[in-house]
Amino acid sequence: MNIKNLINLYLSYTRDIKRYSVQTVKAYNTDLYQFLDFCISNNKTDSSLINERFLKLYLMNLSEKGIDKRSIGRKLASIRGLFKFAFQNEYSETNPAAYLKNPKTSRKLPEITSTESILKIYQLADEAEENPALIKVIFELLYGCALRVSELCNLNFSDIDLSSNILKVKGKGSKERIVPVGDKSIPVIKQYLGSTEHISYNEPLLKTKRGNRIYPRFVYRIINKYLSKVTDIKKKSPHILRHSAATHMLDNGADLRAVKEILGHENLSTTQIYTHVSVERLKKTYKKSHPKS
Repeated sequence: MNIKNLINLYLSYTRDIKRYSVQTVKAYNTDLYQFLDFCISNNKTDSSLINERFLKLYLMNLSEKGIDKRSIGRKLASIRGLFKFAFQNEYSETNPAAYLKNPKTSRKLPEITSTESILKIYQLADEAEENPALIKVIFELLYGCALRVSELCNLNFSDIDLSSNILKVKGKGSKERIVPVGDKSIPVIKQYLGSTEHISYNEPLLKTKRGNRIYPRFVYRIINKYLSKVTDIKKKSPHILRHSAATHMLDNGADLRAVKEILGHENLSTTQIYTHVSVERLKKTYKKSHPKS
């Protein structure tokens, strides 16, 4: 089969059948069309001409261009998915990517911010000229409920149940999960709900000044602006609040599997990275304060 046609079939499968998120499908599209360009430049326009040796050549080409190992691993995952799909659906007699392994990388510990910094942001938000209630509820849901920014933006008014203190969240792959809402988060959410009008249960929970659904770039600007005022960590993205929430829960004795469910991770190994963050924090505290350090 023509490799371009195969890629388009796979992208349709990830979007329409697997129901992957828009961001995931977009990333697959970028990775696979980059691979397509390499195939065309090497006269490998038919998928039957592509073998394991050719895929290794492509990975070497990416490495020579200076692309970091983590990005190469992501691109390989896209290719691996493509050829697994082709083999399982009998578009290909073999799977040339079946035995290819990701390049070894040293896993970076995620940066976090402190609870004190977030409390300072609430004080700063109260002094804001525009919609302080929205600013505070964005921070409260990202940190208090450990949400991804896409999950935050996709919330509808019907997804929150203040009588039961729960939030219905649609995560990666359109998988739904129930997230508890803390008692300290309730007043912040109620303050926001009191400042805006919701007519229908199906309308966005969080809205811009014009009444439209908030969007990732809008959230990023707010998070970046206020984190810049209270912390000197390098990365000041919305995901920092999710990292911080997970780490703080484990610092305070939360069960790892419970944190996994709150975060919506598919594998426990993904959640375990936060145990390493907590250990590193303990080491730093020990070195700073213990007389025998």
